Amino acid sequence: MVRVKRGNVARKRRKKVLQLAKGYRGAHSRLFRVANQQVMKALRYSYVGRKQKKRVFRKLWISRINASARQKDITYSQL
Repeated sequence: MVRVKRGNVARKRRKKVLQLAKGYRGAHSRLFRVANQQVMKALRYSYVGRKQKKRVFRKLWISRINASARQKDITYSQL
């Protein structure tokens, strides 16, 4: 049986992760294992962040509309 060599595939995978970890401090951008953990964590945070951004902006819009409505002597709930 011929052994399987993963040279290109493994290098590509590691290179992709290290590319994503660019700008991280210290070993987080240089060592694959640490960088991989940090990239996974960052991707999780970015996913959650996209959901939170929608909530935050909705709150901001509501408070702006409410402030504008109160200048016209009505409340947000009456709009």
